[in-house]
Amino acid sequence: MNKRELGNTGIMVSPVGFGVLTMGYTQLDLPLEEGASLIRYAIKKGINFFDTAQYYETYPYIREAIAGLPEDERPVICSKCLGSTYQDMEEAVQEALTELDIDTIDIFLLHEVTSPEDYRWRDGAMECLKDYKNQGIIKAIGLSTHHVDVTEMAADIEGIDVVFPLINYAGLGIRKGDGPGTADEMASAIAKCHHMGKGVFTMKAFGGGNLTGDYLHALEYVRDLKGVDSIMVGIGSLDQIDPLVAFAEGTLDPSYVPDISSKRMYVEPGNCILCGACARRCPNKAITLGSDMAQIDYNICLRCGYCAPACPVRALIML
Repeated sequence: MNKRELGNTGIMVSPVGFGVLTMGYTQLDLPLEEGASLIRYAIKKGINFFDTAQYYETYPYIREAIAGLPEDERPVICSKCLGSTYQDMEEAVQEALTELDIDTIDIFLLHEVTSPEDYRWRDGAMECLKDYKNQGIIKAIGLSTHHVDVTEMAADIEGIDVVFPLINYAGLGIRKGDGPGTADEMASAIAKCHHMGKGVFTMKAFGGGNLTGDYLHALEYVRDLKGVDSIMVGIGSLDQIDPLVAFAEGTLDPSYVPDISSKRMYVEPGNCILCGACARRCPNKAITLGSDMAQIDYNICLRCGYCAPACPVRALIML
């Protein structure tokens, strides 16, 4: 599989990447060896770009998968931290190095920056990333976000090397300020980042699984955006890897449609804000509000996916 440079970082990545969140405890909770074997298979097939984060608690899968690999065969690894202070970030970086059993890490990001004010509030964490980059322990730094305004802001910040925004053709989960954003607005912000030399890799091309049935269109839309270096896709099973590789290599059958019959709607812990929009949109009244997040009655859920676009914070996904 051909590799491409991630912005001006000098880091060469595959045009599709492997998001490790899906196999972790908050979603599929795969056994260690099963998850590690997926990563090893993906590496064998040519995917060299893997995304994780401190709060995903998925480092063991990656460590197991890359154990024994020569350094020049080690894949590109990106991690992220939700913390705001220098100490928060330093602990996160050290944890990643220790848990992954590596001396350096390719990319480290501020995780889920929600506004320009949030970015400024996390100045201490960014200073830590800059220090570790100057020491050569981290190769590139930046932020991940679901927000158009944050992506636009990142384009103009000199210290940011890489931006990891959310985008899909339906605009699911895209935010702008306190309200929703559009796919066109995010695409424009991504192009601006590219123009300013930032590396851009994207998340949620399938809108949290809700667009998987439109597989080829969903991936082609993101691939064809100006400035996108790589598309990060959450993977939780072996049968998801070969089609993704075939897409990246241009050999995927145009009629390919993945089997989504066994998938179900799922509420991401920690993301739900209990606004009730999903419950109001559900045609079968399968969603109710619990004490800390929405609850889905799978006995009556139709898996129609109507709830996902109604969610303002992308808490509803299909697995």
